[in-house]
Amino acid sequence: MARKQLRTILGLNLKKYRRIRNWSQLELSEKADISMNFLSEIERGNKWPYPDTLQNLAAALDVEVYELFKDERAVENDDEDYRNRFSKDLTIAIEQAVKKAVHSVEKQYRK
Repeated sequence: MARKQLRTILGLNLKKYRRIRNWSQLELSEKADISMNFLSEIERGNKWPYPDTLQNLAAALDVEVYELFKDERAVENDDEDYRNRFSKDLTIAIEQAVKKAVHSVEKQYRK
């Protein structure tokens, strides 16, 4: 099996298991302790993770590592699904930024 094909299968399966759990890329990346950008690159087949990272991803998704390499092409691109996930990621990022800003302001006023 070609290396690019394995990357594609891995990316599709990561998306599939992430979507089954209704997680955004941000949520999975936090649970697997990797950056969201790196997860995005893996899902698109552009990057190849180290074995430890594969183990972290599998553990976060509660699957075995080998399941990430099963050739089941059941993931379809759905514009509405992408919009919903983008909206969810954006909402989480905004909430985190607001909490950080509020904490910073509170900290300044306590001095």
